Amino acid sequence: MTGERLRAGEEVTVRLVKGERPEVRYPATVVDDDGVRVVVRAPWAKPTTTDFGFVRFEPGDVFTEHYWRDRWYSVKEVRDAAGALKGWYCDVTRLPTVAEGSLVTEDLDLDLWLSADGKHILRLDEDEFAESGLAERDPSAARRAERALDELELLARAGELTGLLRG
Repeated sequence: MTGERLRAGEEVTVRLVKGERPEVRYPATVVDDDGVRVVVRAPWAKPTTTDFGFVRFEPGDVFTEHYWRDRWYSVKEVRDAAGALKGWYCDVTRLPTVAEGSLVTEDLDLDLWLSADGKHILRLDEDEFAESGLAERDPSAARRAERALDELELLARAGELTGLLRG
């Protein structure tokens, strides 16, 4: 991650750049920044429920989001309003940047879901990734994105994804 280091308790805007689609922005509070990994906490950014079929993100849900300066992904631990763990949503992204009160990542359309019980691991949006044209525009980035998704899946299947979050 390039840019300034963040301080615990600081408010930031998370910006998820999505190519041709509208950028997603939401407020978050910095939990930690150790120079390699930034952790922020944010409420579900929409005022409505989004049902993905395998999980529902709802108002009141809290996301603890982990971003690395040296990894092409972020991992978001998702809990409901009562604190019960729903699971982990992982986004494959370019390395994030920090500047002027914003943490910015470019979403590369590949995602992974790991359920709270660890039994359900889903690779998501591979069709969107193929349709994005990244492999033609930037073959090197496309290969890194595919490797990042493979790494996330291996960590999830080995039961090591949560250990990664403890740093």
